[in-house]
Amino acid sequence: MEFSSVFAMLIIGALAGWFAGKLMEGRGFGIFGNIIVGIVGAFAAGLIFPALGFSVGGGFIASVFHATIGAVILLFLIGLIRKA
Repeated sequence: MEFSSVFAMLIIGALAGWFAGKLMEGRGFGIFGNIIVGIVGAFAAGLIFPALGFSVGGGFIASVFHATIGAVILLFLIGLIRKA
């Protein structure tokens, strides 16, 4: 993996974490925690969604959309674990 693709994943993950924090109010970890969750969600979405055949196209907007879905799912799961 090249540096530029890792850097792009970090930027997209940061945006996705911020969006996911806005969508999942009350389940977030603050701005920096949500950015970290977004980066992890972007990585997870990048691995899982293509394997499932889920795709909305290519480009920056589609990548942010995928990563946001991954971050929302991750925030939901972490919220379930925190409550248990």
